[in-house]
Amino acid sequence: MVEIKAEGMNKLLEKIRRKDALVGVLGLGYVGLPLVREFVNGGFRTIGFDVDTAKVDVLNRGRSIIRHIPHAEIKRMVERRRFSATTEMARLKKVDAVLVCVPTPLTENREPDMQFVVNSARAISKNLRPGQLVVLESTTYPGTTRELVAPLLAESGLKPGRDFFLAYSPEREDPGNKSFTTRTIPKVIGGLTADCRRAACLLYGSVIVRTVPVSSLEAAEAAKILENVYRCINIAMVNELKMVFARMDVDVWEVIKAASTKPFGFSPFYPGPGLGGHCIPIDPFYLTWKARQYGMPTRFIELAGEINTFMPRYVVTRITDALNRLKKSLKGSKILVLGLAYKKDIDDLRESPSIELIELLRDKQARVDYNDPYIPRTHKQRRHDLRMKSRKLTARMLAGYDLVVIATDHSCYDYDWIVKHAKLVVDTRNATSDVKAGRRRIVKA
Repeated sequence: MVEIKAEGMNKLLEKIRRKDALVGVLGLGYVGLPLVREFVNGGFRTIGFDVDTAKVDVLNRGRSIIRHIPHAEIKRMVERRRFSATTEMARLKKVDAVLVCVPTPLTENREPDMQFVVNSARAISKNLRPGQLVVLESTTYPGTTRELVAPLLAESGLKPGRDFFLAYSPEREDPGNKSFTTRTIPKVIGGLTADCRRAACLLYGSVIVRTVPVSSLEAAEAAKILENVYRCINIAMVNELKMVFARMDVDVWEVIKAASTKPFGFSPFYPGPGLGGHCIPIDPFYLTWKARQYGMPTRFIELAGEINTFMPRYVVTRITDALNRLKKSLKGSKILVLGLAYKKDIDDLRESPSIELIELLRDKQARVDYNDPYIPRTHKQRRHDLRMKSRKLTARMLAGYDLVVIATDHSCYDYDWIVKHAKLVVDTRNATSDVKAGRRRIVKA
C-alpha cells in the first residue's frame, strides 16, 4: 500500500511533538472521557463529540458524568479552555486526530451491532480532511477497521493510508481500578500502514506510559478479543465449579483462596451472579460471529457464554431454595437487592447481572427493591428500563424484607450490620466471608 504523503505525515507528526495537535474524542462515556482527561493533562487541547445533548451540556458546565472523574477536574479543563464538548459533528474538520470510543453492543440475536461505529465513520467521512489521524478504539472483531471503517471513510474521496492516517488501538479501561489508569495501561496499536501506526504511536505515546505496536490492524483487534475471551472462559469455569462444589457442600471461595497460594501456574478468577460490564459479556461473541465466516467453531466461547448467562437464574434457584427453608414462596416475597452496578465501588450498570436478576425475580412475582449508594435511580437502557429508585438502608428497613441478596459487594456496605438485621441473606460475592455472627442466616449463591 502507498504510504501517507510526506508533507501530510511530517505536518501532523510535528504538531503532535509540539502538542499543538487538536485531539477529538468521539463518544464521551466510560472510555472517551478518561481519554480526554489524559490528553488534557498531557498538554493537548481536546474537543469531545457525543450525540447526547444532555451529557454535552453537563460537561460544558464543568460537571462530570462519571463517578471516578471528579467534577473539579472537568471544571478545570473547561475553565482553562483545554476541553469543550459538542454535538456538532461538523467541528470534526478542526481536529487533527479523532479517536472513536463508541459502544459495540450485541443485537437480540447475539450478533455484532455496528450501528454506532458505522454512524461515527460516516460522520467523520463527511468532515474528513487530508492529514488527519483516525483511530478506532471500540472493541470489535478482527477486520472491522479495514473491512468496515476504511471503506466508509473512503467515501470522502480521500484514500486511507495515503491522504489520511488510519489506526486501531483497543480501549483497556477498567472503571474503579485504583491500581491502573488510562495513562498507565499500555496501549496496543495497529495501523493500516507503517506510517499510520507511527503517527498513532506518537500521539498516544505523548500521554500514555507505553505503546505496544503490532504488525496489523487485525492483530490489535484480536489482542483485545483475546484478553476478554480469556477472562470470560475462566470466569465461566469457576462459575461452573461453584455450582458443582455447592452440591458437594464445598465453599468455592475457600478453594480458590487455597489454590491461590501456589506461586506458579495458577491465576485466580472469582464466581458471581453473572457477567457485567461493556466487554466480557459481549466481546467474545464478536469473535464467534467472525469465526463463522471462516467455517470455524468456537466451542469454548459458546459454552462459557451459556454458563455465564445462566448464572442469574442459578441465583434465583438458590433464593427459592433459601425461602423454602423458611416455608415461604418466592411469589409475594419481599426481596432487597444490594448493589446494582456490575462490579464493586463504581456507578456503571452496563450489562449488570443485577438487572437481569431483578427482572427474573419480578417475573416470579416477587416484590423487589434495590439499594446502591452509587446509583440513586435507574435510567433507560437499550434493553432494560427498571424505573426504580435506590432504597435507603436502615435496620428497620432491612428487617422488613424476607430476603436480602448481595449482588454487588460495594466496600461501603457494613456486612456485619446487614447480616445482623436481615432475616436471610443470599451472598453471591462472598462478601460475608468475615462475618462471625448470624452465619446460619447466610446462603452462598
